Amino acid sequence: MASPMTSFKTEKDLVVLSLLEQVERDGAKSQRHMASELGIAVGLVNAYLKRCVKKGLVKVNEAPARRYAYYLTPQGFAEKSRLTLDYLSYSFSFFRDARADCADVFAVATARGYKRVAIAGMSDLAEIARICALDSGVDIVAVVDDNAGAATFVGVPVVASFAAIGEPFDAVVVTDLRKAREVFDAAVAHIGADRVLAPKMLGLRPRVELAE
Repeated sequence: MASPMTSFKTEKDLVVLSLLEQVERDGAKSQRHMASELGIAVGLVNAYLKRCVKKGLVKVNEAPARRYAYYLTPQGFAEKSRLTLDYLSYSFSFFRDARADCADVFAVATARGYKRVAIAGMSDLAEIARICALDSGVDIVAVVDDNAGAATFVGVPVVASFAAIGEPFDAVVVTDLRKAREVFDAAVAHIGADRVLAPKMLGLRPRVELAE
């Protein structure tokens, strides 16, 4: 049997779960409404609904005003339950592993005398890193994320770049889950490889330049 970490490994699973939940709550909503609530494009909602119908998870009926209503089939209810269980198991495993990794990262930061640290990347991992930083006595001065739409995150100011951090900091902890390598390399370029730390789960190491 696959572990939760492997069975719930793609964003596709999360989208399908969220879509099935939407259909269960109110399958008469328009695809545009579903897309708005899910935060994805209408075209993706349409594509995922078609896949769910083809797999027998969702049934579609015509509704007034040339609209459609969607319903979960018994197979759809079963799949939603399976995905929910996988997601909860994945979330628990992720939190446990992330907390251990972040505790190790801030232990290293403390040992090196890094007291003021920037977090790179708004994510669930960043939230866990914030908790571990508080436990270790390390001060998080900023969260760096070029796609952030908020002024603060986990009680910390958000800026778009390392250069925009308005106060001194000793190191960077990478917490970006979507483009971790890109963010890691940018942090190394800004502050140096010895001052960039990353949780083990991200699998990041400084690049080794090969001699020509």
